[in-house]
Amino acid sequence: MSVYVRNLVINVGADFSETLELTQTGGNPINLNGFNAASQMRKNPESSSYVGFGISFVNRSQGMINLSLNRTVTSSLKSGRQMYDLMLIKPDGSKVICVEGTVLVRGGISTGCF
Repeated sequence: MSVYVRNLVINVGADFSETLELTQTGGNPINLNGFNAASQMRKNPESSSYVGFGISFVNRSQGMINLSLNRTVTSSLKSGRQMYDLMLIKPDGSKVICVEGTVLVRGGISTGCF
């Protein structure tokens, strides 16, 4: 399985949701039946503090997985660049990073209006 790069943008104080469609090299969807997943965002790989994304499988047989954070979590984020990855846990227990990228956390000027 290849590691895909997908960069994200998260607005401080807003709900965040991003659906990823995982495909094989030939373009066929990866069947995620029996898989689990975990995803974290950190300032850098050595950072001990992180934010864990909520994960839901939108359509396992079509390789669709959703990452989310609610506004309570995003309200505590500091503006700037961070990094994240998505790890799949296969039915046999082995783990593989399948998506990684940067996260641009954008502080809003009008966040107090919501």
